[in-house]
Amino acid sequence: MPDNVRWGILSTAKIGTKQVIPAMQKAANCEIVAISSRNQENAQSTADELGIAKAYGSYEELLADPEIDAIYNPLPNHMHVDWSIAALKAGKHVLCEKPLGLTAADAQRLVDEAAQHPDLKVMEAFMYRHHPQWQKAKEIVDSSTLGQLCTIDCTFSYFNRDGGNIRNQKDLGGGSLMDIGCYPISLSRFLYGTEPNRVLGSIDIDPEYKIDRLASVVMEFPAGTSTFTCSTQMVPYQRVNIFGTEGRFEIEIPFNAPIDRSCKAWLQTASGTETLEFPVCSQYTIQGELFAKAILNNIPVPTPLSDAIANMKTIEAIFASAEKNAWVSL
Repeated sequence: MPDNVRWGILSTAKIGTKQVIPAMQKAANCEIVAISSRNQENAQSTADELGIAKAYGSYEELLADPEIDAIYNPLPNHMHVDWSIAALKAGKHVLCEKPLGLTAADAQRLVDEAAQHPDLKVMEAFMYRHHPQWQKAKEIVDSSTLGQLCTIDCTFSYFNRDGGNIRNQKDLGGGSLMDIGCYPISLSRFLYGTEPNRVLGSIDIDPEYKIDRLASVVMEFPAGTSTFTCSTQMVPYQRVNIFGTEGRFEIEIPFNAPIDRSCKAWLQTASGTETLEFPVCSQYTIQGELFAKAILNNIPVPTPLSDAIANMKTIEAIFASAEKNAWVSL
């Protein structure tokens, strides 16, 4: 049995070249062997910069390489499903950036194709869940350290008015909910361990780009609620507070966890407030290692594709709620 997974990277997207690839190159069971672009020169320069052996001037060439076991897909949102399906048909395992597709129906096409390849692993790359601070959060909630989980409050924002950025292009899957609102939706479902019953959303649409530039949302779960605000045109900020009947857990940097310093969280209970510090690590390295482990040991991936579909259905319900100005049930 091989002791590592040989990876090919679809595109030279910034998330891959600046964060994911360098992190995965540090994973003990991952080897980045090739990268592709629609331009050979661009692929080669990126390969040289990152120390990757092979550079391909098209995605098709990379998928045809028999020495690649798995691909990481950081393409723009509207290209996730089609190229992930192409990778499966080429016999490659797939780690695809979030969100999996533009709609639940779009993402379902990938789920259906994956079912035709039971020997191949496919996972949505929600990296935050694998970080120790989130594993701890889940442990604390499940152990009833906070008592009964009552509500979760989250804010996630940045400022971007660049019309050329895909996050500001509606047809390519831009907007705050698709880019960052998907995180508080995901973490709420993760902590409650179930789907919301209904949602209520208020959305502000950019008059020029037509994308949702700010969304404020209430999600009602069987056992409690979760509220969040996300924005692509607000002061950069991120924070999560988890409230129970007997305690509170606050995560300082919940999503863009730094790789050069420890992460902090605060656990407040009847006995006082404790500061938790988590060792320096990369959630992208951990994600790569866990996905590779699933391939090498033929075990289930940490997060099944059904989770991606459920998250997308919640996003769609929020848009529907904002349009109707009413609660929408799932």
